[in-house]
Amino acid sequence: MIANTPIILASASVSRRDVLTAAGISFEIVPSSVDENALKEQFDGNDYAKLALILASAKANAVSEKYPNHLVLGCDQLLVLDREVFDKPKDLANAKHHLEKLSGRTHRLLSAAVLIESGKTRWQTVETASLTMRDLSDNYIKSYLDQEGEAVLTSVGAYLLEGCGAQLFSAIEGDHFTIRGLPLLPLMAALRSLGFLQT
Repeated sequence: MIANTPIILASASVSRRDVLTAAGISFEIVPSSVDENALKEQFDGNDYAKLALILASAKANAVSEKYPNHLVLGCDQLLVLDREVFDKPKDLANAKHHLEKLSGRTHRLLSAAVLIESGKTRWQTVETASLTMRDLSDNYIKSYLDQEGEAVLTSVGAYLLEGCGAQLFSAIEGDHFTIRGLPLLPLMAALRSLGFLQT
């Protein structure tokens, strides 16, 4: 790896882009075209951390094949409520259904990140956050979705914690960056150890 070569983010996530940009990490965006649903359907078991790593690795590997001389960052985030894994809502009606199910309950966000170079895994991690949503009235869910609009469709939980989505919660345990879909502090430590960032 050439240390002054930007890493490649194998994701179109606006949140991950913003986190990396704010941290001053040089990167380029090359979204992966991996079929996540197919990988989820093939997965047998309830080791959701393993599933998150499988998805993140698949994305990074797909892009690494095209850019073998770059360090590629693949990411994935899963929302797990009991044993149900949530996907991003397809529309606002689906987002409403998500929030109704999450209301008054505690769910987990598992954020996986993998660094791959020339098909070789250089580093990987899965970080977990636990979030408890307060009891939400039907009126509040409607007003929240009216205010946020289709922006919530970019989030697996139909909420954006960095905005007024914070009002949905009564308790949060875990790292802010993990909740946004990128375990930034462990990632930066890995980039320093690989010579990409200054020590």
